[in-house]
Amino acid sequence: MIKKNIFKAYPRTFWIANTIELVERWAWYGFFMLFANYLTSSSDMGGLELTQSQKGWIMGIGTGILYFLPVITGSIADKYGYKKVLFIAFSVYTSAFFIFPYFDSFTGVFAVYLYLALGAALFKPIISATISKTTDESNSSVGFGIFYMMVNIGAFFGPMITLFFKSSSYSVVFQLSAVIIALNFILLLFYKEPGRVKSKSSFKEIISVAFTNIGKVLKDFKFIMFLLIVAGFWTMFNQLFFTLPVFIEQWVDTKPMYDFFAMNFPFIANNYGRNGVMEAEFISNFDALYIIIFQIFISTLVMKWKPLKSMTIGFIINAIGIALTLYTQNVVFLLISIFIFAIGEMMGSPKITEYIGLIAPKDKKALYMGFSFIPVFIGNVLAGVVAGPIYQSISDKHQMVLDLVKSHNFAIPDGLTQNELFLKAAQNMNMNESQLTNYLWQHNNPSNIWILISGIGILAALLLNFYNRKVLKNK
Repeated sequence: MIKKNIFKAYPRTFWIANTIELVERWAWYGFFMLFANYLTSSSDMGGLELTQSQKGWIMGIGTGILYFLPVITGSIADKYGYKKVLFIAFSVYTSAFFIFPYFDSFTGVFAVYLYLALGAALFKPIISATISKTTDESNSSVGFGIFYMMVNIGAFFGPMITLFFKSSSYSVVFQLSAVIIALNFILLLFYKEPGRVKSKSSFKEIISVAFTNIGKVLKDFKFIMFLLIVAGFWTMFNQLFFTLPVFIEQWVDTKPMYDFFAMNFPFIANNYGRNGVMEAEFISNFDALYIIIFQIFISTLVMKWKPLKSMTIGFIINAIGIALTLYTQNVVFLLISIFIFAIGEMMGSPKITEYIGLIAPKDKKALYMGFSFIPVFIGNVLAGVVAGPIYQSISDKHQMVLDLVKSHNFAIPDGLTQNELFLKAAQNMNMNESQLTNYLWQHNNPSNIWILISGIGILAALLLNFYNRKVLKNK
């Protein structure tokens, strides 16, 4: 059980950092939960109609770079000060969100997303290092649990606010994220930098040392093995954002949920539904809601567990949840599956950061916490491959419609939006839209994508168990 005074054990900086993280996640997920469908959905729905492969490259490589750069930006923060670098990060963030709607080509969107990723990369190692420096072995488990709960409060409320404006304009979504992230300029006034060993080295020397440290870490076989195994978890986890919203949009029958809310809670149906179905991102967002409700309880439950044990069990539960997720088109079944996945996420994900924070030297916290993002970097790149070309080849409804039109040699005019093409294909098949969706589901088995994703999670859990028993010998 949590001691009654445990929350008093954390200094003021801990809570300021958590609040900054909450606001940053609010701004980030306000657009990111909607990003996959923004990139790929029909233009008459406000989307850019990029292919699933292009979506995968943008989200995979772009987000991956975001999580690689902290290896370097952590050293920059140690040199120039956390507060100064945070100011730069928020400046990049704000400007990137404002200019995002002005780009609609693959190259343009990719470029501005990389610019946005730079702001996030400057931000991430500083806040993680601040949390690590303001906790110790006696309270780090709950401390990182609180931190992860704050992440998910922001992750939940961000999309809940921006979804209000999705139907009118995606531009407003990006502008709203810009305004929200700008609130951190105010919080920065109250942020007091925790103890930091100030370096007198030049910027060039800082970068040189950063890459030298990368070389040293690469020689640590056990640590590198751990990072590679955990990358499997992140490959699976990232499908919540890369694949899940798109899959719901394309395949899941959310009309029963819409009808329930329309009858009992019309506010929800009116603001989070459209054309008689629920917004895909509203359903995906239940993962964050579950974590807000249960994270402290789960963190308390596993507080005395060794991090590797908690991670292994969490990865297995993740894989079970994602194996069930969307295996049918039943939205109620989906909500249960997301809940199972969330339990595993709450057990495993915070423990990754805690584990690296505990083994990191006290005078190099930002640098080592930067390395905690390496498996996230690898996981994002691999997740982009799964959600991009692999998804397009076995699960993408639009690709299936194109193949159907080609195989039946239907005479369909050029220049149609994705929705118009689907409607024309249904008419040529003498079906309505729902019947064509069911036909494609039965003949193409798009849910097979989740077997692959679950298998990645199971493999990560097995390898982590091997790592704990054979490499570390249960230390």
